[in-house]
Parts: sequence; structure tokens; C-alpha cells
Amino acid sequence: MFIQSFFVAGLAHISYLLGGKGTCAIVDPKRDIEEYIVVAKGMGMRITHILETHLHADFVSGHMDLAAKTGAEIVAPRAGKCTFPHRAVGEGDEFQIEDMNIRVLDTPGHTPEHMTYVVTDRSRGTEPSAIFCGDTLFVGDVGRPDLFPGQAVELAGKLFESLGKLKALPDHVLVLPAHGAGSLCGRAMGAMRYSTIGYEKRYNAELQHKTVDAFRGSLLSGMPEAPDHFSRCSDVNRKGPVKLNELTSPRPFSPAEVNRFAEEGSILLDGRDYLAFGGAHIPGGWNIDMAGNFQTFSGWMLPPDKPITLVVENESRANEAVAMLHRVGLDRIAGWLDGGMHAWSVAGLPVEHVPQISAHELTTLSKNGAKPFILDVRGKLEYESLHIDGAIHMAAPDSRKRYGEIPKDGAVHVICNSGHRSSLACSILKQHGFKKVVNVAGGMTAFSAAGLIGTCPTCTAPHLPAAKGVHQVK
Repeated sequence: MFIQSFFVAGLAHISYLLGGKGTCAIVDPKRDIEEYIVVAKGMGMRITHILETHLHADFVSGHMDLAAKTGAEIVAPRAGKCTFPHRAVGEGDEFQIEDMNIRVLDTPGHTPEHMTYVVTDRSRGTEPSAIFCGDTLFVGDVGRPDLFPGQAVELAGKLFESLGKLKALPDHVLVLPAHGAGSLCGRAMGAMRYSTIGYEKRYNAELQHKTVDAFRGSLLSGMPEAPDHFSRCSDVNRKGPVKLNELTSPRPFSPAEVNRFAEEGSILLDGRDYLAFGGAHIPGGWNIDMAGNFQTFSGWMLPPDKPITLVVENESRANEAVAMLHRVGLDRIAGWLDGGMHAWSVAGLPVEHVPQISAHELTTLSKNGAKPFILDVRGKLEYESLHIDGAIHMAAPDSRKRYGEIPKDGAVHVICNSGHRSSLACSILKQHGFKKVVNVAGGMTAFSAAGLIGTCPTCTAPHLPAAKGVHQVK
């Protein structure tokens, strides 16, 4: 038995190749599949199976593309009621890949249809050796049960039972989850990307609860916000996503064409560094910095039914952005601004700006009695663990609808943990007529580094549990 993992930064998604001597399965594949094909071919393996643990919420899976390219059979949860050709399996079903026996456990909780694949390498022994547990059990955490409105209490109870099934497996069994630290499919995942049943039984805080009520109480409080696209991606994965080769290929556009698209309602997605966006950007553009969590926030913030035109540095960056947008189901990508903002500027077209302010400058304003209006657009847990005294909280995604609560008569200083989400929020406010928006470069991380505030646990290590209590800087 051979196992290789593949990690997608930003989404913190982990997929796997489970191989024998000449054949292999891909578990929970990402949408861009070429890497699996190259690795399998390099090892002399043929991809014969595609194993889906559940209908993924945070990304669009690559099962349809991979099956079309390789002829592999898709194995998916019977309870998922998938509408594409597949082998539907559930509790107790078994199948073989060479010397490996794969047994299915129903492990609902994170999602209603969730399954775990229990692998026994019969060439070495008769006990299970590894589980592909999707988003049921993570390193140091468990899957969140609150993604489906009105079902959180029920799903938390089912998750408690599902974890009981996994805890009953031998302690030596490898735990191979579908996500790692940084994913919003859990709350406090560890930085390691694999573990064992025995280690998690001993050190995973969520596995220490003796009663389902205690488990529910812990798991249904303090969860980060669930992005808008989670339910959309689940539905796309159930139906089977459009294959990438059937999508229209993005192409370069002249500044005049991009200007016309903008007037017709196309989304202008500026993926450049937020400092570059602040220097000059196309009016009405969204800034989702590709150095930040570009995939998650694009899927979260952008309407999927509108065409997208990219503003990036060059064609190579455009291709990177296209691949990332496809991963979250944003398929209507028209193309990119050929020549970038330089071409736009020399064409004599209008630009707008977002001034940047440092932690020291903002602190000086406050000390001089200016009482700047500070909008903190981090998540609720981040804000509660550490924030600037007097800062008003409004998570960046909420600014799409709650911008009317923010006064327009003065400058709005927008802060997050780094400058990425705050620049996104600045771009949204400017779309709604705010003239004086200022981005706090470096965000709360800069305040901490400059010694102007304490250390924010969720800013410096967002995969750790939020600190207790509220801390402020005067």
C-alpha cells in the first residue's frame, strides 16, 4: 500500500493517492487533476477509482474531469443522491483495490451523507491501517456540523456517534483528513496533516466529551462564519460539475474592452497586492489579493452568475487565478486585462485610489485626539480575542449588505489582521459611494509587531482555538 498526499494552499484541502503495485485510487480530488495523472503515471500506476468521502462544501471536486480522463469509477455516498454515474456505497459495503480492502462507514455529522473509508492492507495484516475520514475527524479537531440551516443540533448528535465509530478502531490506524490548518470546515485544526486514532483519542479536545450534550455545547459555540458558497459547492458536487474542457477559455482583453465589460456589469476582480490596488485601480473593482485567501473569499463574495474579468500583473498570474476560481465553482471567467493597470493608465482611462496608513500613523492620529473611525472587518472570534479600543466590528463579507450602517461623512479606517480582507472591504465600500476609505497596511499583525498592542492568537496562528476573554488597546 502506498499513500501520497496533495495539499492546496488557501483552501487547506488535502487529497490523496492510494496505490497498490499497478493501480490506484484518488481520494477527494481537487478540480484541477493533472497532478494526479502525472504522479500516477510516474509511478507506473493506473487510476481506477475515485473516492469521495462527502459532497464537499468549500471546493468543487474534480471527480467528473478525472473520470472522463482516466475511465476510473467514481465511488460516492449513497445518501448523497448524486445524479452523475457512480457506485453508490454506504455502511458495511466493501470493495478491493489489489491487496487493499476498503470498508465503508457512514459517518454523518459534518454533512448528512458523509462517509469514511477504512483501508486494510492485506499484504501486511488483517487489521485496518488507515482511514480516509474526509471532514469527520481532523488533526486536533472535528468537522463543523453547522453548515446546514436548522440541522446543526441534529448533525452534531450524529457527528458524536460517528466519532464513536472511529474511536473504536485500533490506535495505530492512520487518520488522513480532507483538510488541514486554515480550512473553515473546522474551528481549531492542528498544523500536522495526518495523525493516528490513538493520538487523537488522547489529545483531541473534542474527543474528550463524555456526553452528546457536552459535545454539542462545545461544537455549536464559537464557530467561524460559514462562507456563502458552501451550500452552492455541495450542490454542484452532487450534480457533477461541468468539466473544465467544456468551459470557455479566458482570453486577454484590451483596456477599451474591459471598460465596456465594466459598463455592462461584468465583475472586475483585481487580484493584485493590496498596496498596488491602493495605488491605482479600476473604479468599481473588487480587490481580493492573490497573496491572501483568494479562493475562499472569491467563492464567498462574488456572485457566480456574472462574468469575471481579471486585473492581474500578467498572463501567468491570470492562469493561476483562473485555476483557483474554478476550484470554488466560479466558471464564468471571460479573461484578463492585457498589459495590466499600466495599459489601462496609458489608455487615459479613469482610476481610483485607496490610501494606506501604517499602525504607527493610525496610533498617532488617535493620540492627537482625532478619534479616527476604525472598522474592524475580521471574523467575530478574531475581534473578540483582540481589538483596538473603539473599533467597530463588521466582518468583511457583511459589508456587502451592512455598508449603510457606516457613516460617510468622514474617513473610514479599515483594518483586518494583515491588510488583505480590509482592502477587500475598502473596495466594497468604494463600490457603494464611500469617498474616504483608508486601508490599514499590515493590520493587527503590524500593530503587534510594532509593540502597539498585544499578540492576537487567531491572527498569528489562525488554526489555534480563540483565546478566552477580550483584550483591547487604548
